[in-house]
Amino acid sequence: GLLVTACGLLRHRPGGGGAFWVDSQQKRYVPVKGDHVIGIVTAKAGDVFRLDVGGSEPASLSYLAFEGATKRNRPNVQVGDLIYGQFVVANKDMEPEMVCIDSSGKSSGMGIIGQDGFLFKVSLGLIRKLLAPKCEIIQELSQLYPFELVIGMNGRIWVKAKTIQQTLIIVNILEACEYMTAEQRKQALAKLSGN
Repeated sequence: GLLVTACGLLRHRPGGGGAFWVDSQQKRYVPVKGDHVIGIVTAKAGDVFRLDVGGSEPASLSYLAFEGATKRNRPNVQVGDLIYGQFVVANKDMEPEMVCIDSSGKSSGMGIIGQDGFLFKVSLGLIRKLLAPKCEIIQELSQLYPFELVIGMNGRIWVKAKTIQQTLIIVNILEACEYMTAEQRKQALAKLSGN
């Protein structure tokens, strides 16, 4: 089977009368100012979109926080859309607020993410690894075949290759990276590329 998802360990609680719970290393994401994240639009309220960013509360995003947006020229954002953006407000006393423009008003790669692709979650530790400069994992994957990748610091990754099968292979490798040594990863990639 191609799809292997590592969500956590199934543990049995001692004396819990047969209760099982999933103990995931995934700590809940806490928004940090400046973090780039992938949010899912859950509602439109007036001039503001509400986004699920995986934290304890939704984030807000103004329709004006897109490159070239004006009162007349609104971005075409729908409920269910994936948005790659950045936090400008993130503290415990205020609702987290996102934008899709940098300080000079440019999108800098932020905005609505393409519809067809695959969104999945990994641990925040793996995200940090993937976002490190000169990440070997990404360099090795990009030698397999072309794909688009969006990495959110909130533990979400969106990927899209030419075919669904290629997309799922990338997803599987990225998910497995957490549990593989560099050597095991190189062997798995060599198998895939047929070397």
